[in-house]
Amino acid sequence: MARLAEKYNSQIRNELKEKFGLKNLFEVPKLEKIVVNIGVGEAVSDSKVINNAIEDLSLITGQKPVITKAKKSIAGFKLRKGLSIGCKVTLRKKRMYEFLDRLVFIALPRVRDFKGLSKKSFDGFGNYSIGIKEQIIFPEINYDKIDKVRGMDITITTSAKKKEHAYELLKSFNLPFKD
Repeated sequence: MARLAEKYNSQIRNELKEKFGLKNLFEVPKLEKIVVNIGVGEAVSDSKVINNAIEDLSLITGQKPVITKAKKSIAGFKLRKGLSIGCKVTLRKKRMYEFLDRLVFIALPRVRDFKGLSKKSFDGFGNYSIGIKEQIIFPEINYDKIDKVRGMDITITTSAKKKEHAYELLKSFNLPFKD
């Protein structure tokens, strides 16, 4: 079992239950999924660029990405409907906890000028989004083999109904928030 999953089941869940005064263990917020997304706008002019993004994302997450297609044509961006413009991975269960572990303890400390994650990135439904500017913060990426530094969006979906509950859950997983 993943280290953070074990910690959640043995320690975090009981602490959150007491802190929020919940009666049932199933009311306690938990992680549902993590979605990692890379948008590749350059793929409009060069279709080979998306293959490098797919390779990077599969190295980082350990799972094959799904190619995302354009939903409609936009003439100003020279974009046609159905054109490949990005890739994404949805992580659940064991892989989700392992990815979160690597993100918190290995990748985020390697970000240049990192001062903590913003508390404003929660939506009203208990989900948290992180934008990362460089994929090279992950140790799986070989710095010499990358063609271009690209960013990614990471969305952590929780079962929390309130922003405060989601914040406490992620804080207990050691996500470094600004104070």
